[in-house]
Amino acid sequence: MNDAIRPQPGIMDIALYEGGKAAVAGVTNVLKLSSNENPFGPSDKAKDAFARSVHQLHRYPNTDHFSLRQAIAEVHGLDASRVICGVGSDEIITFLCQAYAGPKDEVVFTEHGFLMYRISALAAGATPVEVAERDRTTDVDAILKACNRRTKLVFIANPNNPTGTMISAAEIERLADGLPAQAILVLDGAYAEFVEGFDAGLALIESRTNVVMTRTFSKIYGLGGLRIGWGYGPKQIIDVLNRIRGPFNLSNTQLDTAEAAVRDQDFVTRCRNDNARMRTWLAQALAELGIPSDTSLANFILARFASPEEAEACDLFLQKQGLIVRRVVSYKLPQCLRITVGDEASCRRVVHAIAQFKGVK
Repeated sequence: MNDAIRPQPGIMDIALYEGGKAAVAGVTNVLKLSSNENPFGPSDKAKDAFARSVHQLHRYPNTDHFSLRQAIAEVHGLDASRVICGVGSDEIITFLCQAYAGPKDEVVFTEHGFLMYRISALAAGATPVEVAERDRTTDVDAILKACNRRTKLVFIANPNNPTGTMISAAEIERLADGLPAQAILVLDGAYAEFVEGFDAGLALIESRTNVVMTRTFSKIYGLGGLRIGWGYGPKQIIDVLNRIRGPFNLSNTQLDTAEAAVRDQDFVTRCRNDNARMRTWLAQALAELGIPSDTSLANFILARFASPEEAEACDLFLQKQGLIVRRVVSYKLPQCLRITVGDEASCRRVVHAIAQFKGVK
């Protein structure tokens, strides 16, 4: 070992990110409900675009992502010149930390927020600042109290992962107005499509110079395996991010498939409606078993057990039944299990297994 070769400060403070499990040793017929994936996969139009892309594998992709940005802009009513595309919304988060936060700067997020906020802050050499939530919901007053002259970024997932809760547009606006002048508010809209009629903060972005939105194709579009995301914000900020974006960060396959996906809004509507129906059923069925959850506006339920021990025991029981859900100890919710809303058969299967665990006939 060469002690003279050392990583930048903050790097070794990063705990390795662990995604949702996908297999259980010795168990077949596994049902994965741990990563908030769309149980219906991508749309047929997206699949067709993916298949056609094989003919372009020898070609470099364009560097400006124009066609995909234009499609996103048309669907969401945006200015295409202010859209940036990345390898999942994770990469947009990384760009923001890389461009705007560094040593002696602070990056603020909530205690049950997405783990990549902390990871990206540390990777940039900045100090992560975790703010308490109120009943597993973002607390605007607590965030504002935590901000100071060192605050450069504030990350809010709305709806939040893994809680599924969200705050109102009025509260988001109050947060944006109350931030220090040098701070950027980042609205993580990974689950925005699951909320009918929700613009994920677009109106706020259009009327402010300090608000950015991140979005993803990994959830409702069913393209988690391709890693595609995008961001939208003031032109000045997007121009900065594009200066550090790799010129070929997305392949032709990613670009073409995402464009087909975003243009198929009929598929999105069907998925949103089915998710809402089964989410309500799943929450009610769990409540009848004595397992409460906050009202979720995403594609998962955060099931709350009586203790961390009960949550762990239920998780192990489910695994033996071939059911994989997500323990959220790393999100400081050891007494909870996050359960993705699957199709009807999947939801019924997991509730039946939890009923067995609880001894309910």
